Amino acid sequence: SWQWLHCLHQLGRAENSILPDGWHRSTLGEVAKFLSGNTPSKENGAFWAGNFPWVTARDMKALWLNDTALGLTEAGRTAGAIAPPLSILVLTRGMTLLKDLPVCLIEREMAFNQDIKALISSPSVDAVFLAYQLLARKHEILDLVDTAGHGTGRLDTHLLKSTEFSIPPLPEQRRIARILSTWDQAIATTERLLANSRKQKLALLAATLHSAPATNEAAAKSDNGGFPLSVQPGIPTLPPEPEGWRRVRLGDHLREVRRPVSLVDEDSYTLVTVKRSRGGVQQREILRGSEVKTPSQFFVRAGDFLISKRQIVHGACGIVPSDLDGAVVSNEYAVINTDGEIDLQFLRYLSESRYFQQTCFHSSIGVHVEKMIFKTERWLTWPFNIPALPEQKRVVEILDAATTEVDLIAAQLAALKQEKAALMAQLLTGKRRVRLDAEATEAA
Repeated sequence: SWQWLHCLHQLGRAENSILPDGWHRSTLGEVAKFLSGNTPSKENGAFWAGNFPWVTARDMKALWLNDTALGLTEAGRTAGAIAPPLSILVLTRGMTLLKDLPVCLIEREMAFNQDIKALISSPSVDAVFLAYQLLARKHEILDLVDTAGHGTGRLDTHLLKSTEFSIPPLPEQRRIARILSTWDQAIATTERLLANSRKQKLALLAATLHSAPATNEAAAKSDNGGFPLSVQPGIPTLPPEPEGWRRVRLGDHLREVRRPVSLVDEDSYTLVTVKRSRGGVQQREILRGSEVKTPSQFFVRAGDFLISKRQIVHGACGIVPSDLDGAVVSNEYAVINTDGEIDLQFLRYLSESRYFQQTCFHSSIGVHVEKMIFKTERWLTWPFNIPALPEQKRVVEILDAATTEVDLIAAQLAALKQEKAALMAQLLTGKRRVRLDAEATEAA
């Protein structure tokens, strides 16, 4: 029963610390009223294509929600389940629950579907504070999720209502919520900077390579020939060569190299992998020779261009970094080197072009996209537009600078999120107290 599951859950997560002065513990069911959602009949066209927002799981991407993909008419609104402004929406059914817990605060009156619960906080609890409490306990709440039919995640409402929270006086709740909202604003600003920086880099890629970037314009697999969005299945069409560039076959200057390894049982070897979507070459694991399952292994050197033969249709390629010099790979990878006429760092940026990604797809064979095998010899026959070596190096300099800017902003964003998570853990448990002004202190 849900009661038995709840007892186990509470025993495993009991809070033994003493609460700060003025704080108390409450369950979610004690501090919030729950509303259930519904879906007005899709067969009734008079209900749909209106302006009144109707929330589904795909709308729940950020904490604050003010718009939705689908809307109801006035007739549909009458048939829908309505939540008032500042209601907290929590997804309680769906595949998303197997990995995340979407929580949203709605800024205006909205309807919502049956996979969502709307929580209306009591007068003694600030809605924004309560939403942050839910986010802070996300992983604990996800432990309550089980699976319904077809593997769909399901969060039992009784268990959710029984989740305990530490609640300070209302003025302190509001102060905590304001502090965390400030952090969210900084995160949102940084996310916009990151998106803009990535957009600028794509523009530079297109301008310097004279080729469209590999970003997929399809919105779903159905718009991409049934293939994942990481795949570019289109027919490769090489644009005219720019002035001063020449059209060459890759095989004229590139070659696959093999540096066989004689594995020694007691020696240690670093195995690497290549991430999809040009995510780079990374260490996978370190094994003794006796533990390496595939006996045919080959050394890679810093600066090699490495291609995953099974994942290149998804853009899995990159340059071997200096700290992985001397690592090993199986024959599932193609190690590419150059005669010096094509700079491999330039090739790495060329891999971010749509044409490059399409040639990789059409150089692979197999009956299913996840089982396709890259044929290096076929790929090396494709023609590419290549500038003179000095211009290649100049392109690399320009794109390296753009990449560095993107990486710096991404690192700043990651740091902000990590710092906010640490701050939440302290503020929402009272381990760190906030200062209240005189008026708020008196009210508390």
